[in-house]
Order: sequence, then structure tokens, then C-alpha cells
Amino acid sequence: MQRLKSLIFLVAFGISAFSFAQQSYTINGESLALKTEVSGTIDLLWNTFDKQYRYFVKKDGQYYELVNTRVDGKYQEEYKSTLNELTAGNGLSTDRLRMTLAGLRSFINDYNASVDPNYTSNSETVALETRLGIFGGVTNNRYTSNPQNAIAPLVGVEFEILDSKLLPRHAIVFQFRQTFAVEDFDYTASQLSLNYRFKFVKSATVDVFANARLATYTYSKTVITSTDQAENSVDMEVSGGNLQAPILLGLGADVKLGNGYLTLAYNDLVGLTIDDNGEFPVDFSLGYKFNL
Repeated sequence: MQRLKSLIFLVAFGISAFSFAQQSYTINGESLALKTEVSGTIDLLWNTFDKQYRYFVKKDGQYYELVNTRVDGKYQEEYKSTLNELTAGNGLSTDRLRMTLAGLRSFINDYNASVDPNYTSNSETVALETRLGIFGGVTNNRYTSNPQNAIAPLVGVEFEILDSKLLPRHAIVFQFRQTFAVEDFDYTASQLSLNYRFKFVKSATVDVFANARLATYTYSKTVITSTDQAENSVDMEVSGGNLQAPILLGLGADVKLGNGYLTLAYNDLVGLTIDDNGEFPVDFSLGYKFNL
């Protein structure tokens, strides 16, 4: 049952990421899922198929594939001829243009800017943004032994890095979480984790994302009660740290509020490479995130 839930969640996650990251086009009778790299007088579209890059440009509603075939060991560089025809009269040279994503992006941005004074260049390769968040919540520590299924409080802080220009739907998050002991469960844990987020709904006011906790270092401390030979109860404190790659999947949302975002999360719903204790997942957090 656990494996089935994990598989369903992973498939849904992959479908969401695929569908929102690219769009389908029909070019010369071929149906292709392509990513838009540059939008302007000329659009640049691309994707990989069977580990091979394919590039397309669109001008005046017409699509053209950029190709660089190899004959007798020599590249024919047909893409240069195609671009020369589409950009004729603008003084741009393709002599040193390589058929790479960065090279084509720069060339087409230069052309778009030369014919449209209001054009905003897409040539930035990196436009990093960072956000700092604090949060609190509750958890039933589903991935530890929790016989009473006790609910414990947690607090944390996270640092998010994203590229708002080229990869606005993707983010890397470094997070620290501290869970506390409660009467029915004398267990505390300090955890550092590396997370990946895909924002499958993105708008000016709200982002909805899937979160994958990829790697964790957890230092925990718990008290175990045992019985000695005289049948007396003996409490023993057990502590230690461990490094794991649990692949824990969850969901969350960032809602625009003031100069930052109100963040809600339902964490660690499914563990793909780690066993749970069989209880229903209870791991909710609420916080606020600031733009740095």
C-alpha cells in the first residue's frame, strides 16, 4: 500500500512538472513539446529528444527548425543560413555563432532588440532571488517510532534560492526544523535538509508547489523506558545523528502578503526511500517568507 501511494504521488508530481514546464506545438506535421526560451519578434523554442537538443524559431507565425547536419564528418551549419534569412538587413553576423542554447538566446535577443525599441532582453542567464522564511507547526513524526501517535510542535527557518528569469517554477531550499518533546512522546530532533520545489501553479498572487526533501541530517534524542532484572523501570536517554536521502514529498503554497509571502505546507506526505510507522501523515506548518 505504501509503495502504491508513493508511486501515485510520484507520477502526479512528474505529470505536473512536465505539463507546466512546456507546451505542445505541431510543426511540419510533428507534435512536439517545447520550452519557450525567448519571446519577441523572433521566438526561440527548444527541448531535448532522445538526449538530442532540437531548436526552433518562430517569426510571423511560421516555425523554422535550426539544424546542423553532419556530412562526411563536417558540420553543414544550416542554422546559420536560416537565421541570416530571418534577420537579413540588421547587420548581425552568424560567423561565430555556435548552435548552443546560450549562443542562440543571445543572438535572437540582439535581433529582437534591434527591431523593437521596447523589447526587454531575455539574455540574462541568471537572475537569482533569495527568500528567508520562518515557520511553525505540528507533526506526528511519522518516520520515527511513535507508539502513541503523539502530535508534537515544530519550528523552523528556511532559505530559498530561485532564478526568477529562466527557471521561475523551480527553487532550491535549505531548511532547518526543530521538533519538541511532548508528554506522550519524549523525542526531540534537529534537522537540516536540502529541498527541491516545483511550482506547478504560479501567478502574481499565489504559487502552489510540490516539495521534495532530498537529503537530511537529523540529530535526535529520545528517552526509552525499559525494565531491569528487578522489574524496576529504567529510563535511558538515546541520542545520535544520521545522514539520509529519504526523498520525502509534500505540498505547499506561497500567498503574496505585503512585502513577502504567507507560506502553508503539508510536509512529508510520502517517503519514497524510507519506511513510515504506518500512521496517517500529520505534518503541517504555517509561516512567513521575506524577499532578501
